[in-house]
Amino acid sequence: MFDDLRDLYQEVIFDHNRNPRNFRIIENADRKVEGFNPLCGDRLTLYLQMEGDVIADASFQGSGCAISTASVSLMTEIVKGKTEIEAEELFKKFHEMTTGKDENFNLEAIGKLAVLAGVREYPARVKCATLAWHTLDAALKNEQQAISTE
Repeated sequence: MFDDLRDLYQEVIFDHNRNPRNFRIIENADRKVEGFNPLCGDRLTLYLQMEGDVIADASFQGSGCAISTASVSLMTEIVKGKTEIEAEELFKKFHEMTTGKDENFNLEAIGKLAVLAGVREYPARVKCATLAWHTLDAALKNEQQAISTE
């Protein structure tokens, strides 16, 4: 089964890297945070449009490796329509999954983000996958400063 997940992982990564979803600027975004991974050179700016405590729209601009681009692309798709609390819970689950701190992690609990579970096998790539999520975490806390994975 893990081989099937690895194949799906590669397919989804390639698809989202070649055709990133929500790759655009949200004019008049309520929240805008920059993220940087000095190890890999990934850079992104995350934009959130809020309606109360609900993420009405999410987008990004920037450049990065395939894992970073796929992660932010998937993330912007998934957080739309979520409350800030729901998005924060997703961040926590995603972080647990990618850092490998929970060996018995329930992949079903994370939905299609499970395709990124494979990065836990490559510690140098974890920061690539989590950059977007740390940037989202900062945006949810309405922080203005740039986020770095270092």
